[in-house]
Amino acid sequence: MPNLVFYDFETCSSNVSYGQIIQAAAVLVNDNFQELDRYEGRCKLSPGIVPEAMALLVNKTTPKMLKETNLSHYQMVRQLVEKFKQWKNSIFIGYNSINFDEEFLRRTLWKNLEYPYLTNTNGSERGDLFGLARACHLYYPDCIKTPISEKNNPVFKLEKLAPINDIKHDQAHSAMGDVLATIEIAKLLSKKAPNVWKASLMTTNKNKTFQLIKNEQLFCTDFFYYGRSIPFVLTFVCEHPQWGYPMCFDLKTDPSYYFNLPLEQLKKELDKKPKVIRTIKHKKHPIIMNPSYGINFDSYKQLGIKKLKERAKLIRENKKFIEKVSIILDEDAREKKELDSQLDVYPEESIYMKFAPEVDNKIMPEFHKADWKDKYSILQKFKDDRMQYFGKKILYEESPRSLPKEEYDLVHKEVASRILSTNDENWNTIPRTYSEIDTLRNKFKEDPKKLKALEDINLYVEEMEKMYKKVS
Repeated sequence: MPNLVFYDFETCSSNVSYGQIIQAAAVLVNDNFQELDRYEGRCKLSPGIVPEAMALLVNKTTPKMLKETNLSHYQMVRQLVEKFKQWKNSIFIGYNSINFDEEFLRRTLWKNLEYPYLTNTNGSERGDLFGLARACHLYYPDCIKTPISEKNNPVFKLEKLAPINDIKHDQAHSAMGDVLATIEIAKLLSKKAPNVWKASLMTTNKNKTFQLIKNEQLFCTDFFYYGRSIPFVLTFVCEHPQWGYPMCFDLKTDPSYYFNLPLEQLKKELDKKPKVIRTIKHKKHPIIMNPSYGINFDSYKQLGIKKLKERAKLIRENKKFIEKVSIILDEDAREKKELDSQLDVYPEESIYMKFAPEVDNKIMPEFHKADWKDKYSILQKFKDDRMQYFGKKILYEESPRSLPKEEYDLVHKEVASRILSTNDENWNTIPRTYSEIDTLRNKFKEDPKKLKALEDINLYVEEMEKMYKKVS
């Protein structure tokens, strides 16, 4: 079994495209959870990045830390990249990482002229303990203790889950504190729900996951709705013609009703809720279990495994039905693509729009190795305008004297216009943070420590505003 890398980031914002990682931690362990290596870093906030006040309160980051930490953001990213490359051929795991930390990492690498898919290429794979914990609790409710919400649902927030399971978590919302707690949760699940843990290790690679779903006549997986994990017994229908996802049929519904429907009527039926065709996000570490796990739940118990297998066989043998489903999915996706193509997309948001040209990927290492005084000339070699844009931002943030004055002025003015904007922008702005601080002052009016922290953040933002108003 490969080694495991448990990692976590603390950020200045919840915005994965425009926020910044300010603290990173990762621990490399073997398959017995014995520590082999670790990384921990904290960095300054880069010029022109406006923090969210609540994010700083949660991870206990002060403006003093943001200004005086010895590492710059670019320096921390370079350290992290080198460490993660040393740990190749591992499974990278976080807690709610695939939807948050991983997306933050990809965009951070992208904006720092580095290949963004570091954790799932060159032999590395990725997983997420958040979804795994929910699946373990679904199939083996006694394997882990959970707090219960007001709506009578189990709560899986790490800072709540750790203490109730006697796991030390003194430094909640610090990167290393969260990593160490995540490792302990993983140990617990591997012991108390070993079948689910083993199943989770089979779906950390997107290609293997797709083949598993396609090859199994039927299988059980879970989806999270309204605060609860819900089991589904499904069978593969087809690969999505545009997005590549495995599209699967929910076997609690009799498929024969749909087989002979005309295309337009079938389209209407497939649009109805609850959906009979389910999308499996095979790149996001779904937990795929034997179908016998599904028949323990009322939705499938009355049908029994024999009936479920019969329905799966009918679907897989009905080529006309599969073809019609594929046509409907293709038409819907093309319509969405056409609408999306009409939207303005900023470089920071364009990571999934198109890959950087191969020639640009070869220039990136040259840029990083060069002295600051030579980096600007290397930027001119990039074919993709986005790479040139990101390179200029790096120079602006890290070595402004390395930019020609006219280029520096252009970047400086653009940053000023963005962060001083009074519009509802995609990124965080100074006016928005002032408004957030006012709201939080009212919320925490009985908490002197938080009020003091908010005052410090407000002063930090005021300093930023004064500096950028000079050029607006």
